[in-house]
Amino acid sequence: MLRDLINRWRTYCIEENFIGIGSTRKVYRVSDYVIKVNLHSLGHKQSEMEQEIYYEMVKRGHGELFAQVFYVDENIAVQRFYEPLELINDQSYEIDTTKQVHLIPENYTDVFNMLDTEFDSFDLRDSSNYGLNQENKLVYIDYGMTKKLYENEWVPLAEAGVLPQIDFDNCRVCGEEKELRMYGDNDTDKRCYACGKE
Repeated sequence: MLRDLINRWRTYCIEENFIGIGSTRKVYRVSDYVIKVNLHSLGHKQSEMEQEIYYEMVKRGHGELFAQVFYVDENIAVQRFYEPLELINDQSYEIDTTKQVHLIPENYTDVFNMLDTEFDSFDLRDSSNYGLNQENKLVYIDYGMTKKLYENEWVPLAEAGVLPQIDFDNCRVCGEEKELRMYGDNDTDKRCYACGKE
């Protein structure tokens, strides 16, 4: 099946398989896999970094804390699917290792520190970067953004309105308060993804 996903990924990346969108990648679920489609070249860089981190963590005996990366090219990445954490009040949130101790896997703190210090990883506490394994423990599913990539490439592109930033506001179409994708300071189109704004 993996070969088929790689060769015919466009046929699988359809609205009924859609599960999420970030600033640089759009994600689809197919069985036990996710296909991350690059919306920008930064998405490819993130996927390459995820592949590098995954292989290194497997060598160090920590592969179970990361969504396995099966394939990366300039268009897509294919990873193992894990159930994403639910939003709270339609928003992602910061993982609190004290209040959510039941979700914390063994060696989490050691791996977190490695990602922070050795791999320059960015935004490690955001709930949108995690899924849950069969034991209901956290697994990194989105872990390729580095601080350097964020500061040197993502921020300038977001400030220029090329990449979206997330704003929490009422959608002008459905009226629900939720995360909106906003492109620069002059973007006045306050529609959510469900109402047509990608």
